[in-house]
Amino acid sequence: MNSINLKKLISVLVLAVTFTACVQDDDFKTPPLSIDEPNIDGIVIGVDAVLGILAQEVADEGEDAKVTFEDTNNYVEGYVVSNDKAGNFFEEFVIQDSAENPSGGLRVLIDVNPLFTTYEFGRKIFIKLDGLSVGIENGVATLGVLSGDEVDKIPSFSQNDFIQRSAEVADITPLEITMADFSDDLTNLYIKINNVQFNRNDVLGDNPLTFAGEPSDEFDGERNLESCDSGAIAVLSTSTFADFKGLTLPTQQGSFEGILTKNFFGDTFNLVLNDPTGLVFDNENRCDPNVLECDGTSGGANVVFEEDFTGLSISDLENSGWLNVNTTGGSLDYIVGSFSGNQYAQISGFNSGESPFEVWLVTPEIDLTASTAEELSFDIQANFDNGNILTAFITDNFTGDVTTTEWSQLDATIPNGNPNGFGSFESVGPVNISCVEGNVRIAFRYAGADPGPTTRYHIDNIEISGN
Repeated sequence: MNSINLKKLISVLVLAVTFTACVQDDDFKTPPLSIDEPNIDGIVIGVDAVLGILAQEVADEGEDAKVTFEDTNNYVEGYVVSNDKAGNFFEEFVIQDSAENPSGGLRVLIDVNPLFTTYEFGRKIFIKLDGLSVGIENGVATLGVLSGDEVDKIPSFSQNDFIQRSAEVADITPLEITMADFSDDLTNLYIKINNVQFNRNDVLGDNPLTFAGEPSDEFDGERNLESCDSGAIAVLSTSTFADFKGLTLPTQQGSFEGILTKNFFGDTFNLVLNDPTGLVFDNENRCDPNVLECDGTSGGANVVFEEDFTGLSISDLENSGWLNVNTTGGSLDYIVGSFSGNQYAQISGFNSGESPFEVWLVTPEIDLTASTAEELSFDIQANFDNGNILTAFITDNFTGDVTTTEWSQLDATIPNGNPNGFGSFESVGPVNISCVEGNVRIAFRYAGADPGPTTRYHIDNIEISGN
């Protein structure tokens, strides 16, 4: 090789190394390739048609029914509304039937990662249905290949056999809904919910929560989003593999944009972000409830009231003046539970089928006329936590009916628990109640829905002390 050619080769190598060093691995984008509109040699049907076929099979065979497409020559068309770039989706994407005002969506499983470089947000695609199956997996309509009695991932080597890209990349307009609108028909759609915030217990304390970076987060972090319009609660689920899992939750209120889906078990609606930009929390004015604020010091050596539930049944409590009231007409109520000899008040809406439910546990009348500087404390164990739905109240004017009584919410931070099992008892308080006088009652309101937030709570060691 002569010296001129050697110099050229060295120059090319230097340029190549310099160019490569300037490119960040995580900055790659979809190559600007020219895509021709595919020639679909078959019948194009909508997502709603696929969902309708599945609904007929489910009506005949039950929720585990699957539909396998054979010799239909059908293709389903849809727009991609998920994005796995931030790691919050893995080997799956979500399509809906139209770029705006969608009415149906499908989750598509495929053994390919990443997907956003090929099926970016807004890309219109066509999926050949013959050879694929659709069924309800994790509570939502899912398309893939049948493996045993489950819908599984399309193999990577079959990707191009089944999926074709359109030249169209649409601007997706999120479907604006409220939490009250949640239904199976709206799952797998790109939605927007306005006027929401994270629970104050999660973001305003000394240790605000991250999206999914807490020691108790396994597979997913589940955080409560509250509606400032209705007070309803929804669960935001974030994968522990998401690259934003360690970010702290925003303290403001604003809007959510993302996918409505369900949790792994398919029994609770979940909200999932494509990335953190789906939360536009730009309103500094939170909508937290007004809580009782008593000035001055509190606490003393005298126990005014206490209850540890030892040796008692729920009927014993009711006979001694406690109230156990379901205000939504269902049968769900508090019971006395026990573990390793310890007893406590217990409630769980799981498998109750009540949606919504609201259950109150109210103490007997407590006389504070002979004491001062009172404060309240109690212990809480939160278990299978999928939403913070317990609230403590006080009143000095009980009407005999929890729905007509004027209650003051206590500034009591209810602890979060293990989303996948039993938590540990944690102390709540002391809460200063010294500005409430006379005969008072303390209440614990449990309000959620099944399906929806159904966290199981154990309440123990309720105590009021003072001078």
